Amino acid sequence: MVMIEFYGWGTPNGRKVSIMLEEIGLPYEVRPINIGKGDQFTPQFIAINPNSKIPAIIDREGPGGKPIRVFESGAILIYLAEKSGKLLSADPRARFEVLEWLMFQMGGVGPMFGQAHHFLRQAPEQIPYAQDRYVKEVRREYGVMNARLGAVPYLAGEYSIADIATYPWVARYSWHKVELGEFPNVERWFNAITARPAVERGMNMKFDG
Repeated sequence: MVMIEFYGWGTPNGRKVSIMLEEIGLPYEVRPINIGKGDQFTPQFIAINPNSKIPAIIDREGPGGKPIRVFESGAILIYLAEKSGKLLSADPRARFEVLEWLMFQMGGVGPMFGQAHHFLRQAPEQIPYAQDRYVKEVRREYGVMNARLGAVPYLAGEYSIADIATYPWVARYSWHKVELGEFPNVERWFNAITARPAVERGMNMKFDG
């Protein structure tokens, strides 16, 4: 029986949830939202996420046994971690360490990497100031991660939703003029996560439709 309806597409934010669903093993079904065709702006999807962004989920067996919708990738990761009891520690200190690094991704890595991708690959005109601004910030954030990962194996110490959130953005390192070898601790972390079977399945998930 399908428990979770996963509305997504093959973007870094979509891949966060596909990886998480594979890691925790709850039954789910993919509902593709083709953002290239504007599926995210349909009334049906806006009823699930009023911000017209992927990903989103509907858990048919939510709190109290009643359906619940959840949007925003970070909120979805927290929800699924709490539902499954996996990848987010119940210990308060360890939990907030995970949440710190999750917020680092949500507030920094995602927006800054995304802007770098846009101005380097998609902008209709080349704007050197914008490219320099965002590439410099991307490299600064790689430096933050590299320093952190020199002290611990994963961003919050143990493998967690913080790593799941960050990995799909780092997977596009070539999009923002970064060579992982420049940041050896990030490279070690990236290779360790890449080797996880659930990550491979989540990253290779097909979004047809």
